[in-house]
Amino acid sequence: MLEGLPPNGASYMLRLVCDEKRARAVADLVVETFDPAETAACAFEAPNGVDWIAEVFFGDPPDEDELRELLAAATDAETAALAEFSRVEERDWVENSLAGLSAVRAGRVLVHGSHDRARLRVNQIGVEIEAALAFGTGHHGTTLGCLLALDRILKRRRPRHVLDVGTGTGVLAIAAARLLRQPVACGDIDPVSVTTARANALANAAGALVRPALAQGVRSAALRRRADLIFANILAKPLRLMAQSLAGVAAPRAELVLSGLLAKDVAGVLTAYRAQGFRLVERGDIEGWATLVLRRGRA
Repeated sequence: MLEGLPPNGASYMLRLVCDEKRARAVADLVVETFDPAETAACAFEAPNGVDWIAEVFFGDPPDEDELRELLAAATDAETAALAEFSRVEERDWVENSLAGLSAVRAGRVLVHGSHDRARLRVNQIGVEIEAALAFGTGHHGTTLGCLLALDRILKRRRPRHVLDVGTGTGVLAIAAARLLRQPVACGDIDPVSVTTARANALANAAGALVRPALAQGVRSAALRRRADLIFANILAKPLRLMAQSLAGVAAPRAELVLSGLLAKDVAGVLTAYRAQGFRLVERGDIEGWATLVLRRGRA
C-alpha cells in the first residue's frame, strides 16, 4: 500500500502547527481519505520540542475549503483555520520528513533509518527502513502494533511458517525472519511495495529469507502454504473480504495479527473472522488504531 507521492512529485503542501494528538490525527485521516498515489502525509515534532507539525503533500492543487472542513472534523474548527497552503518546489519530501522519524523499539526489534544506526544496541535486532513509497516505517500505530504483537507471540511459541499479507516495506516480514532465522512468505498487490520490500530485505541481510511476491491477497503460489502465524496490516474492508481466503491458508491453531483498523472497524472485522472459526485473544490500541490477535480453534 502506497504511503505517499513518488519522490519529487509533490507540488502543493498543507502545513499545520498544532499538538501531537492533532498532528497525528490529521496525517492518519489523510492516509485514510485520499488516493495514496496522489497524496502523502507525515507528522513530526517541531524543532522547538513543544509543537508538532502535520504536512500533507499533493500532486494537484487541493480544494482548500474542503480540506479545512476535513481538518475540522479530525481536530476542531479553530485548529483547521491555522492550516497554511503553499506551492512547493520539486523536492524529495521523503528525505525532508526523515528528520522527524526517530527509531522505534518493539521488544528486541529496533526499526530505524540510516540516520539512527548508532542507536542500535548489541542485544537488539535492527531493521533499517527508510521513509519511502511503501507503507510501514514502524512509526504508524498499525505497524508498531503488529511488531509488539510479534514480540509477545515469540515469547510463548516459535511459529514454523509465517505469512505477511500486504507487506508494504516488508518491515514485519523482515523482523520475523531475522528473529526466527527462517524464511517468511510475503506479498503485496502494489508493485512498488514489492520492489521496496525486496530491496529492504537485501539491505537488512534477509534477502535469502524474504522474497516478496506480487499478489492480490494470497492469490499466489508463493503465499498459499499453510501458515501458523499470519500478518495482515491493511484496511478494514479488504480484511473483511479476505477472511475466507486467509482462513484457507491458516494452519490448525493458527494465529492472525490484523491491523489497519480504526476502533469503529473492529466489530465488523471480528464478525467476519468468527464466521471462519477464529476468536479474539488479544487487542492493542495505539493512537486510535487497533491491532487484533485472533486464534483458530475453540477457547
